[in-house]
Amino acid sequence: MTLAAVSSEVLAIHGGPPVRRTLLPYGRQSIDESDIRAVVETLRSDWLTTGPKVAEFEEAMAAWVGAKYAVSFSSGTAALHAATFTAGLQPGDEAITSPLTFAATANCVVYQGATPVFADVVEDTLNIDPELVATRITARTKAILPVDYAGHPADLDSILQLAEPQGLIVIEDACHALGAEYRGCRVGSVAHMTVFSFHPVKHLTTGEGGMVTTNNGAFAETLRRFRNHGISSDARQRQSAGQWHYEMVLLGFNYRLTDIACALGLTQMKGLEANLARRRQIAARYAAEFRNVPGVLPPQTRPNVNPAWHLYPIRLDLTRLSAGRGEVFRALREENIGVNVHYIPVHRHPYYRDRFGYKGGEYPVAEAAYERLISLPMFHGMSDDDVEDVVRAVCKVVSHFAE
Repeated sequence: MTLAAVSSEVLAIHGGPPVRRTLLPYGRQSIDESDIRAVVETLRSDWLTTGPKVAEFEEAMAAWVGAKYAVSFSSGTAALHAATFTAGLQPGDEAITSPLTFAATANCVVYQGATPVFADVVEDTLNIDPELVATRITARTKAILPVDYAGHPADLDSILQLAEPQGLIVIEDACHALGAEYRGCRVGSVAHMTVFSFHPVKHLTTGEGGMVTTNNGAFAETLRRFRNHGISSDARQRQSAGQWHYEMVLLGFNYRLTDIACALGLTQMKGLEANLARRRQIAARYAAEFRNVPGVLPPQTRPNVNPAWHLYPIRLDLTRLSAGRGEVFRALREENIGVNVHYIPVHRHPYYRDRFGYKGGEYPVAEAAYERLISLPMFHGMSDDDVEDVVRAVCKVVSHFAE
């Protein structure tokens, strides 16, 4: 696709025909008949929640990422909350994280009564900057929560090196990064705890769901108790032992993932390698097409990293365009390309401004990126024609606004 091929076309926002007749969303689940059969079989079984499928899914996920333990949760947010609890966060403590993320990454710190402290991101990957993390560590710091933005692993070695002398816990928010590789290791086996999400737009889905992987047995035990009201055994264990007695040993929540969801997760895992390969193929096509398009900056990838590409966020070079991000966004939506924006920096949300006193301008790299970011459709169910439509629409819109 070349700019010349579409430069004379009238934008849909100006009354021209759109590139597509129907909306292509930025993300979408893929469900096949094997997924449906697995869920139906579980519905006909004796266990709908906290049954054999939960343990089976956890064992499969731990083996796949290369971790000793995996503990499932009802959502990625619940998994993040459990990880901050397990790290021992409490009132008076601080945890350092990225401002360029979904609010749940910081919210899980607030849930524990602790204070989220932000460190700005690096310009290339938009992941948290370890050099700035080092300047934010205080005597109150207890954890660091790097985010694998868009599926590109954070600089985990540098972050772990910062954490070790201080005894800090590294909780990797890998909700974008299932299947990503960092220095030859799959994400989920590197940090002290790693959190995944199984929301429908992710690499595999359980409807809603999440997981924490870890190599620390004590962490795994606390995570299991926390998701089950703080109780030291679950119903299936008590039934197997033929006894009723249970003890609540900590204040937990009902964050359990169901057998129904885990049955779906298990069948989804069978297609995970193919799903990742397809996302990487789409990312490679986008990168090749947009590399020389004025006004479009494709995401960058560092050496020794293989991203999982949950998102494909381009940045607009607004110095080369006659329109702002909002107008470009609206023009692409009118072409029936379901673009999105990830993310409004957390500290700019009203809750964080009101509670913590943020005014804006504190994290200039994240804030400047936000003003230019647009997430293009990226999901493994996209056809080649879908990808072509995205490329055509971006070139059409950008060529119109190019100066």
